[in-house]
Amino acid sequence: MRKAIAIWLLVLASQFLNAQSNDSIFIGKSQKNITYKQFIAPAALVSAGLVLKNTTLNHNLQTDIRKVFGTDFHTKMDNYLQYEAVLQIYGGKYLGFKPKNDFLHQTINIVIANAIIGGVVQTMKRTFKEERPDLSDNYSFPSGHTGTAFTNASLLFFEYKDATIWYASSGFLFATATGALRIANNKHYTADVLTGAGIGLGVGLAVSYWSPFKSVSFAKNKAHAILYPQVGNNYGIGLLIHD
Repeated sequence: MRKAIAIWLLVLASQFLNAQSNDSIFIGKSQKNITYKQFIAPAALVSAGLVLKNTTLNHNLQTDIRKVFGTDFHTKMDNYLQYEAVLQIYGGKYLGFKPKNDFLHQTINIVIANAIIGGVVQTMKRTFKEERPDLSDNYSFPSGHTGTAFTNASLLFFEYKDATIWYASSGFLFATATGALRIANNKHYTADVLTGAGIGLGVGLAVSYWSPFKSVSFAKNKAHAILYPQVGNNYGIGLLIHD
């Protein structure tokens, strides 16, 4: 069991170590142009997930990790943690950190990035039709919760990396916790989580550099927007705009 868990942790760690190169998304220096090298970490995570998918190791990891948490373990925290970085994006300036974008463009990036990750993940789920570990349905691969968590963590990183690398990076801890809890809840295999994390990183990276509608401004009308997580029968993000 310990060997299997060690392999799982090493796979995760190796992908993040790949991001320590000068062109990595985890470097705190300012950079205006995106390069293909910045997609090494996302691609490595997705590749690791695809390699593990439908293997004996993937199933063994599921069994061993579940033993660590307990076979009767269950929590709903993963439903909330996937949006934790959104709260950090909005709350950072109140802690004295200077964000890259104003409130409006933070909201635009969050909405677009979450829409993209949602579309990509749902398309893949319906394409692969992988059965969940708990046998509840055939939408296991990849993990949507993990994809959303890493997308928002990436947005947080780019929003504050020039102001404070520690606060900017903290979202990845919650994103990793989200992925681990999806496995502990027996909703996803390790392969699902790795692939979801990689896709989420890639989406967050692309949207952060692309920064769509960056010329949009509601200054004349002084419009305000509030973005909030929706939790209930369905999970997602709600947007309220008012004058």
